[in-house]
Amino acid sequence: MIEEGSKRGKAMVEKRQLFMEMRAQNFDVIRLSTYRTACKLRFVQKRCNLHLVDVWNMIEAFRDSGLNTLDHNAEINVSRLETILSSIYYQLNKRLPTTHQINVEQSIGLLLNFMVATYDSEGHGKLTVFSMKSMLATMCGGKIVDKLRYIFSQISDSNGVMAFAKFDQFLREVLKLPTAVFEGPSFGYTEHSVRTCFPQQKILLNTFLDILMADPPPQCLVWLPLMHRLANVENVFHPVECSYCRSESMMGFRYRCQQCHGYQLCQSCFWRGHANGPHSNQHQMKEHSSWKSPAKKLSHAISKSLGCVPIGEPPHPMFPEQSEKPQDTMAHTVQPKPVANNMNNTMLMSSGAPTPTKSVLESPSRLDEEHRLIARYAARLAAEAGNSTVSSSTQCPPTDLSFNFDANKQQRQLIAELENKNREILQEIQRLRLEHEQASQPTPEKAQQNPTLLAELRLLRHRKDELERRMSALQESRRELMVQLEGLMRLLKAQTGGSPHSSPSHGAGCSMPMPIRSTSAGSTPTHTPQDCLAGVGGDVLEAFAHGVPRNLRNDLLVAADSITNTMSSLVKELHSVDDAAEEEDNNMRNGGLRDRAEAE
Repeated sequence: MIEEGSKRGKAMVEKRQLFMEMRAQNFDVIRLSTYRTACKLRFVQKRCNLHLVDVWNMIEAFRDSGLNTLDHNAEINVSRLETILSSIYYQLNKRLPTTHQINVEQSIGLLLNFMVATYDSEGHGKLTVFSMKSMLATMCGGKIVDKLRYIFSQISDSNGVMAFAKFDQFLREVLKLPTAVFEGPSFGYTEHSVRTCFPQQKILLNTFLDILMADPPPQCLVWLPLMHRLANVENVFHPVECSYCRSESMMGFRYRCQQCHGYQLCQSCFWRGHANGPHSNQHQMKEHSSWKSPAKKLSHAISKSLGCVPIGEPPHPMFPEQSEKPQDTMAHTVQPKPVANNMNNTMLMSSGAPTPTKSVLESPSRLDEEHRLIARYAARLAAEAGNSTVSSSTQCPPTDLSFNFDANKQQRQLIAELENKNREILQEIQRLRLEHEQASQPTPEKAQQNPTLLAELRLLRHRKDELERRMSALQESRRELMVQLEGLMRLLKAQTGGSPHSSPSHGAGCSMPMPIRSTSAGSTPTHTPQDCLAGVGGDVLEAFAHGVPRNLRNDLLVAADSITNTMSSLVKELHSVDDAAEEEDNNMRNGGLRDRAEAE
């Protein structure tokens, strides 16, 4: 008995833990009920880590858990609800970096106890599917326009028109959230709430978004856009001094009096109703979600006076007037263009209920995550497109039947068009590849189509043969000349054997001759006698080393140098002929390709 009592007491403490922590934040000192409610629900959202779960992740979790096949009034027990929450948080931890992992068990326990306390106050242990969807879609992270689109898909009929009975059911469920945080007297449900929100008879998607995101929104839901604005300005810094607490800077909202010049309050002082000096709480205050430097204000004023400032964009993108069906399947979801964050979003208010103006509706930091989700949804839909059958469609409720059929038909048509286009592209690539291979192979037909190039090629080859024969003849003449030079040098050596020798100093001077610059046409190389006689026998070199008459030696060097230069020029000309022949081959091949392209 004692153990059972201790367990029961521990369970009660766990159930009341979130509410005890919320009371410790002392939100009740906030003067305006709208801010008080938004702050409390924002605390619950962050404490349960729901702000990390995007609305598209939540819709995916609903689909994976099979909730899209259940009727809105169907009931699920607490154990299945705990399983759904476990999958949501474990999937969240997979997306988060390892340094930002959350305590899954604690988050599940806090959120489960809050949902049971909110929607199962009588202790039946069951919740309806619609109440769970409404609560999680409202309290999760993401853009308010995406949340409202999903909610509209749950409360509209097959024609895309809102059903007032379903919207009334949604109000019953969503207004239990302010009641759960002890703000029921200000935002509790009444029977006339629906008609105060929508006096018209026919409500389409754009009208639904216009009214709920208007300035101001319906009184019973005024806390919903404010909660999103709170999330957007939590880290906004204002380098402005508070006129009451004298803090040198502000975080969050900043409020400027419209009557007292230069009087500004931080959000903490304004929410608590602090005032000093000539300022009064009855003065109208303007809410700022960002700070602009004086230079930026001046440039904006000049641009506005010159008409350079664009007209303000609507608070949400305009969607086509078509059936907005349940988005559980994610098959038709198209992400809207991000709405530009207007950093001048303000709100006019007095001491009574706030009258909000434009607000920041989007969170650009979530764009990357949404793009990754879109890619994953597209891949999963492509894998499941072939498995969708009529029998699976019959399991859906009547509100989903026609939409699933239309969506699947459009998907099949789009896939068929893309496959046909892909086949055409592959055939064109194959055709171009074959043409390229045929054009790169030389054929006799191409040569016949270019007789001029062929004649030039023959002429160049004939010229090459002539030069080769000439080079062979010159080499033979060079060899004969070397033989004659060898005999001449022997004769000179024999004749000079008996003649008196020159002095040693003169012989030494002749053994180290100065370089001689050749006067042959076409080249100006510098040679020494030993370099010019490199191919001559040893007797010739020895004769020149002992001294040869200056005029005969010069004549022999000039003759040898002329032969060498002639051989060099012949080799160069031969190489130029080879290059020209190769260039002509390339030109002929390119000409054939151009002729074929012109013929086609």
